[in-house]
Amino acid sequence: MKTVLVVDDSKSEQMLARALLEKMNVAVSLVDSGSDALSWLKEHEQPALIFLDIVMPDMNGLDLCREIRENLGYKNVPIIFCSNKSQDFDRFWALRQGGNAYITKPYSPMDFMNTVKDYLS
Repeated sequence: MKTVLVVDDSKSEQMLARALLEKMNVAVSLVDSGSDALSWLKEHEQPALIFLDIVMPDMNGLDLCREIRENLGYKNVPIIFCSNKSQDFDRFWALRQGGNAYITKPYSPMDFMNTVKDYLS
């Protein structure tokens, strides 16, 4: 079974993502912060996909994405940013940091699931 790591400091966003991902028959791991994500990634097998919020308390998602790509060497793991930052510049900058896709909150469940399908297949 494929595993998706969800990194978001909002418990309600985590629960929504978990519910949608479990409908897609993937295992879900949830962490609250960038530092927790780095610890998780060092202790577990490479996930099939990573969801990153951008605004988090200890490390923002953009810095975390660069850390994952450059220092952990996870160059082929799809990273989908999921943020309430909705400006074109936010999307551009997130993708430039190494993200594969960008979803703006609040998102429709169908858009979320279609984006996941695109990167898990």
